Amino acid sequence: MLRCTPLTLRTCYTQSVILDLGVSPMRRREFIAALSAAATLPINAHAQQPLKIWRIGVLESATRELNTPNMNVFLKTLREYGYIEGENLVIEYRSTGGRNERLPELVSELMRLKVNLMLVRGTPEILAVKKATSTIPVVMFAVADPVGLGVAASLSHPGGNITGMDSFTTEVETKRLGLLKELLPEMKRMAFLGDFRNSAVQKQWNEVELAARPLNLRASRLDIRSALDVSRSFDAAIKEKVDAIRVGIDGTTRPNRQLIIDLAETNKIPAIYAAKEFVEDGGLMAYAPNYSELYSRAATFVDRIFKGANPADLPIERPTKLELAINAKTAKTIGIEIPVTLLARADEVIE
Repeated sequence: MLRCTPLTLRTCYTQSVILDLGVSPMRRREFIAALSAAATLPINAHAQQPLKIWRIGVLESATRELNTPNMNVFLKTLREYGYIEGENLVIEYRSTGGRNERLPELVSELMRLKVNLMLVRGTPEILAVKKATSTIPVVMFAVADPVGLGVAASLSHPGGNITGMDSFTTEVETKRLGLLKELLPEMKRMAFLGDFRNSAVQKQWNEVELAARPLNLRASRLDIRSALDVSRSFDAAIKEKVDAIRVGIDGTTRPNRQLIIDLAETNKIPAIYAAKEFVEDGGLMAYAPNYSELYSRAATFVDRIFKGANPADLPIERPTKLELAINAKTAKTIGIEIPVTLLARADEVIE
């Protein structure tokens, strides 16, 4: 007869079943082992589903290495929502490297990889994606006037597969040129450096022309398509004796960021940029949206779409704040004294 205690109750019960079933003594150990193993399995083991792997296609003009700080913010926010690269998240990052002619090829490649969503920065990039797909959800940012471009029906109700953030802010060029004038009260001539194949750059130039007139500034264009163009443009700026340069942010300036910064410093030409990342790498001054925040907001859009939201119904956002960043070290290097009033208004001063 079996004697059981609370600690041995399961074993006693198992042995009683074996006896009742008439299992031979030689098979009892095997039978007990099998039952014990089965008892350790979770009750719903048979109902477990394979882990969902989310795949995001990123389309940028800058390489992932150059874009590391912003991507780190994007991935950090996604982790907060439960998406972890290397576990349940795969990032397929593709960069034009300043060669916009590669856009159709890169978009097709991302589509062949069957990404669940595309994250797209830039106007030429979003136009290439819109042309290629109307079904894959897309989160965009740094796109100027998506409604005017035909990317969205309206800001409040995009109506298609694309949503995200519009980089357009009214009178921002007036503010940028005003900051330059405050820095350089005697400024008479300035130039706009950018890739004018980008429709956003053309819109910015139109604003620069309008903003320059009340300040009695003569503005000229420096159209670039490559690193060689960048060098030639600075030669032209020196020849024209420009007092300052407004640098656009596009598929040519971003990959050549350090070259532009170095040439401005070498030639002692003050420059104002449209992204703080230029100032962090040695540029003089920037007045722009906080792009790190835009990457974080993009992650929020991604989470909402992955949880079932329709991009057509997610309103497109606009930057609510622009920040002034100044590199005091660069100012000293090129022989510029920054007014105390300008330093006091800066959101960040890099010493």
